[in-house]
Amino acid sequence: MSQPDFASLPLTAFEDVAALSARRSARWRPGLAASRGLALHNEVFASSREGAGTGAALALALDDWSNMSRGDGCEAQDRRSVLWVQTREAARRTGRPYRAGLPELLQGRVIHVLAEKCEDALFALEEGLRCRDLAFVVGEIAGNPKALDFTASRRLTLAGEKHGVPLFLVRIDAARDLSSARMRWEVTSAPSAAPHWNAQAPGLPRWQAELFRARAHAPGTWLLAEEQGDLTASKARGAGDEILGNWTAGLRQRRPLRRA
Repeated sequence: MSQPDFASLPLTAFEDVAALSARRSARWRPGLAASRGLALHNEVFASSREGAGTGAALALALDDWSNMSRGDGCEAQDRRSVLWVQTREAARRTGRPYRAGLPELLQGRVIHVLAEKCEDALFALEEGLRCRDLAFVVGEIAGNPKALDFTASRRLTLAGEKHGVPLFLVRIDAARDLSSARMRWEVTSAPSAAPHWNAQAPGLPRWQAELFRARAHAPGTWLLAEEQGDLTASKARGAGDEILGNWTAGLRQRRPLRRA
């Protein structure tokens, strides 16, 4: 078999490959996925014992929402609702959303759906993604049910991309499986930093988020934390992490996010 003659290829072919490689190796940072339109289907894997999954999913959703709103110049007018779908098993493991503990931006906007089975939850999620009157959709499904196969995942991806409604699906106590999600995270709790004024007081919560699959970003691990009411993201390298950006998600409440 003869070797290909790379010298005969047009220069634009190499430029396209170089551009794709550079884009693929770009590190994720808050707001980047929304600006590139790549955050329409997200999965967040988390344990039910920590409760970090939904918090991270909401922070990602609010960050993307605020960035898209600023880009459209209609942040003040965007009063769309948010669909939150849970299976009954997911609600049993983690509790239902506690409206008073949600960020102020979401209070009064959440439409909660409690589905008996995974099939019902998938139907509600897909119907929500077809509704442009929703800002984004949050789903919670426990384990690895057979109904949530690659075909079902692909249907959610296509619905979200067609209608422009982002999905943040929290996979509770689930193993990594086949999925067409554009960005896939695994979130665990991380040690809190010592408070500035009282080292013996409990610190603000922090989480370690691993981006193990992304359509246009290299894998990596970030440390998520709240700082002066905003959620920050930094590369998880140790105590001297450099803050890459702020999530202006309005996470100022100290009330619990969940209610049993």
